[in-house]
Amino acid sequence: MPGTPFPAGASGVLPDAPIHGCCATLWRYAGSSGVAQQTSSLPSRHPPTHRTPTVSLATQAIGASGVLLLAGTPIGDTRYVSEALRDALLHADVIAAEDTRKFADLCRRAELRVSARVVSYFEGNEASRGGDLVAQMVGGATVVLVTDAGMPSVSDPGFRLVSQCIDAGVRVSVVPGPSAVLAALAVSGLGTDRFCFEGFLPRKSSARRTRLNGLRTEERTLIFFEAPHRLHDFLVDAAEVFGEDRSAAICRELTKTHEEVIRGPVSELVTWAEGDVRGEITIVVSGASPSAPEIGVLVEMVVDLIASGEKRSAAVGLVASTHHVDRRVLYDAVLAAQRSGN
Repeated sequence: MPGTPFPAGASGVLPDAPIHGCCATLWRYAGSSGVAQQTSSLPSRHPPTHRTPTVSLATQAIGASGVLLLAGTPIGDTRYVSEALRDALLHADVIAAEDTRKFADLCRRAELRVSARVVSYFEGNEASRGGDLVAQMVGGATVVLVTDAGMPSVSDPGFRLVSQCIDAGVRVSVVPGPSAVLAALAVSGLGTDRFCFEGFLPRKSSARRTRLNGLRTEERTLIFFEAPHRLHDFLVDAAEVFGEDRSAAICRELTKTHEEVIRGPVSELVTWAEGDVRGEITIVVSGASPSAPEIGVLVEMVVDLIASGEKRSAAVGLVASTHHVDRRVLYDAVLAAQRSGN
């Protein structure tokens, strides 16, 4: 829908206001060679008929019926605005943004102008707005959901709308983008083979400690989000529940100018966080050390292996190495059990 271009340098847009006009670099194929060639910038999100733009996988999801595209946005540096994200925004009919002003600022910094209708979609209006968005998608509209940073529905609005779309038979697709969860895990220096994301814990200390206690024996690496002004209290509770020596990392302002990663025992991080901490915070905590089953359970494992044809020495060695117990202690326990007939 044509309209007045979104003015450069403007601080934001009013909720539900369209951001019109776009100069987008498109691509066309050179005959049968299949070689993509850059074309000149075009003043509209709809290219002239003599040029065929390259279409992303996300855009290919758009058919006769509507679709919901969950679009990941940069967690800091706008250089991480992907071509796929640009393409999705340029071809959208409606863009549902967690904060329309922040979305307008992202467009300004990324030199991106979109002509879709922009509406607000945040925690306070998810229930009331979702039905209207689903109705538009059922009618054939392409709705792109973006949040302030990162992936929609991951500690951000989106889960409810996805559920509504599934119930209505509307296709849901994704435009992957930067993730503070995976970025923090990767730079933390802690185990990456198994991990779990816990998001934001309760603000009150008593409720927060209850959640942490439920994770005390969790062996997977733990990842949390936390507000900077609550970071110190979080770490104090973590030190009490997990122990002061548990390894952890504080990842602050990832991908931004003042990016910082502080690693060490939780007790040291508590001291560091006593100062004035600012910015976006992701906390990574190492999992609990594996706890060996009781000796009687280990003996039963060895006996089962022996019954299946394994030699006693090999069976003891396998169980001992798997559960990190002393081989001689386990061997003696197996002998004692066999002699007693148990």
